[in-house]
Amino acid sequence: MPSCPPHPPALRIILPWLSLLLLLTACHQAAAPVAANTMATPALYADSHPLPAKQLEALGRQLFHEPALSASGKQSCASCHSPAHAYGPADGKPAQFGGVDGQQQGNRAVPSLRYLQNVPPFSEHFRDNDGNDSEDAGPTGGFTWDGRAASLHEQASLPLLSANEMANRSPEQVIAQLQASPSASAFAALFGRDIFQDKQAAFRKLVLALEVFQQSPAEFYPYSSKYDAWLRGQATLSKLELRGLQVFNDPTKGNCAACHLSQRQPDGSFPAFSDFGLIALGVPRNKALAVNRDPAYFDMGLCGPLRQDMQRDAYCGLFRTPSLRNVASRKVFFHNGVFHDLRQVLEFYASRDSDPAKWYGHGKTGQRFNDLPSPYHGNINQEAPFGGKAGSRAAFNARDIDAMLAFLQTLTDADVLPASR
Repeated sequence: MPSCPPHPPALRIILPWLSLLLLLTACHQAAAPVAANTMATPALYADSHPLPAKQLEALGRQLFHEPALSASGKQSCASCHSPAHAYGPADGKPAQFGGVDGQQQGNRAVPSLRYLQNVPPFSEHFRDNDGNDSEDAGPTGGFTWDGRAASLHEQASLPLLSANEMANRSPEQVIAQLQASPSASAFAALFGRDIFQDKQAAFRKLVLALEVFQQSPAEFYPYSSKYDAWLRGQATLSKLELRGLQVFNDPTKGNCAACHLSQRQPDGSFPAFSDFGLIALGVPRNKALAVNRDPAYFDMGLCGPLRQDMQRDAYCGLFRTPSLRNVASRKVFFHNGVFHDLRQVLEFYASRDSDPAKWYGHGKTGQRFNDLPSPYHGNINQEAPFGGKAGSRAAFNARDIDAMLAFLQTLTDADVLPASR
């Protein structure tokens, strides 16, 4: 539940079905007949027959569950992004395992794929369209923890080619495996019997189908939580839940709403519970991650090592603020998966600076902010609830935490399993 400097609401809403229309138009145009003297494959379908969105969504759903898209033949997108767990991980592993043998641990915790339709493209100097264009909100947007994927389309392709995820060597390998899979006939039925002749084109269509599926309202942004019903006037929050919302919003206590926007937006849209800004929180190093066995390795988010185009000192340690929708259903938290209990997360916010020994240990081995090299410690956020001195009172107490936990439970969608299951 990151706290950050005042960050304008991200109102650059991506209207899903308009996005779909643009995508399908682009796909349709890309399939136009080519000149006879080229080596490209023929048109995949007639110009007068654009792809039906519902069929593309259905194919994307099938491919999302297709293990043949992985090098191991055993891992699908749904293996890490479970539909029953808000399209996040079903277990509490700090990072999921993949690779050609299924034994390679990922570098980061798996995020939820829900409520990404409002994420703006990454901008180093984000200026919101809320009427105050003069205010620079800083690095904002993009997909993945470091914002390096520019769109849902690009984000959907990354796991397919990641060595510690689905571990394919190339797009051609992905398509060769798709062609031999049970999903091949459905893929060819939609894109044409010649689709597999051009594996690069087929890969683009595969990613398009995954992207379209991930914009399905019922699957990825149902807005079916108790809090959504309360915003509609269809439900009542308990006294404890209302108090939790108050602490959550209070700029002198939780100050959560500074980054995790909790109110309806000026255009009437429901809150995403994220401004999608990038922020450094100084969470403790997770020794359970294989990459962290190397004491010289540091995952510094926006400035690397996975992202290579923003290697600037001021950006080291910054990670994108996730949505808190369905957060109470999760079993692993933060980019490095260091915490496994939501109460512990709130306790960290309350006492990161007032009781650093609790989080970082004592003496030389208990150096504060031990998952970021010391030259970059100045990047770590000090806004409320952070910024207190060691030995001072925590920013909020156990009763406040109980109330916020009750409130955060109201953000769970109706179809999502609780964390205890």
